[in-house]
Amino acid sequence: MLDHEHLAPRPGAPDRVRRVIATISLVPETHHLSQATFDRLTAELEELTTHGRTEIARKIQAARELGDLSENGDYHAAKEEQGKMEARIRHLQALLENAEIVEAGASDVVRAGSIVSICYEGDDEPERYLIGSIEERHDEVEHVISPGSPLGQALIGASVGDVVTFEAPGGLLKVEVVDIEG
Repeated sequence: MLDHEHLAPRPGAPDRVRRVIATISLVPETHHLSQATFDRLTAELEELTTHGRTEIARKIQAARELGDLSENGDYHAAKEEQGKMEARIRHLQALLENAEIVEAGASDVVRAGSIVSICYEGDDEPERYLIGSIEERHDEVEHVISPGSPLGQALIGASVGDVVTFEAPGGLLKVEVVDIEG
């Protein structure tokens, strides 16, 4: 576990280093999930850690029996599949460990789980976003904004008609909340 002393910038560090270090959080990010998504991800994790691992082990063993591992495409493919599966398992474990269940439903303000239509200053066409985890994405909304992102933080608590400002890499941007769903 890191402590704040390890994160202190060195004397004379550039301002950009100081800004990056100031934004590092030692608290894991909360992942806002609906109950349905939480249940789906829990079932996926269970499947991967039981049947998935067993199946990969079987594939690796079968490939080993084919002989020389240095030129064994089946073996290398199975090992690559194993690596991807283990990465997904670690991702799901971290996500579920830091999950907060959010209730869907009508609201007058933007909150985690809302689908919000916003219009950037100078644009005429609104864009729709889901405020939440990428794991929540569904067919009706293509884009997702994390509630912890600068735009997400600016939108949380806003109502239809509100104009919020947030810090983007290119400077301050303004968006107007056009519509809020659920």
